[in-house]
Amino acid sequence: MTATETLARRGSAEVYAYLRAQILDLGIPPDSKVNIDALGRELGVSQTPIREALHQLEGDNLIVKTPGRGYRTTPLLRFEQLREMFELRLLIEPWGARAAAVNRLSNPGRALESGLKNYIADSAININARHLLVSHDMQFHDQILSASHNEFAHQAIRATHCHLHLFRLYPADWSSEQTIEEHAAIVEAVRDCDPDAAEKAMHDHLMGAYHRFAGAFAQEHDHGPRPSTAVRLC
Repeated sequence: MTATETLARRGSAEVYAYLRAQILDLGIPPDSKVNIDALGRELGVSQTPIREALHQLEGDNLIVKTPGRGYRTTPLLRFEQLREMFELRLLIEPWGARAAAVNRLSNPGRALESGLKNYIADSAININARHLLVSHDMQFHDQILSASHNEFAHQAIRATHCHLHLFRLYPADWSSEQTIEEHAAIVEAVRDCDPDAAEKAMHDHLMGAYHRFAGAFAQEHDHGPRPSTAVRLC
């Protein structure tokens, strides 16, 4: 049974997962029109689960609906948007890691360590490693901000849907070796209740990720305009 035949037997949750994967893998190109009728024919489903899935994808900021023009996938991030996204993350997430490391009663270190070990084991046998990486990365950063017990900061990062947009932008760490190493440093610091080390490890991780993704905009040896140094994006 093919994937589309399976979808025809299921509902909007499966259609959503399928369309999200297609958008993230650029199977449905960025900034392109989404034809509901064509999708219905392709997947063998009615318009209802497709519309429900597209509504969810709007919430992920992967789809935008314009009155009179229908649905389109959102464009890829521009360099300036990448810089601004990481400036925001650098303002919030190193502080979040520090806050998570301070609280010994609700310290997420063991949960983070378990999640990282599970990801490493799963990625060794999973052929769809890129999707596994984005799921792990989203959960990892979400757990840390949740442990900070600051819902405003937590929701500010969630609202960017940064992991989904970075995933579409550039396969910056295909093997995930750098991400694993940087996450491990954060886990160790949080688990050991070392707020200074946790803050630094998160800062170093975000800086590393920024420069990896900035490579998507490189023109030979020119990496484009330098980002603001206000939050040490250098």
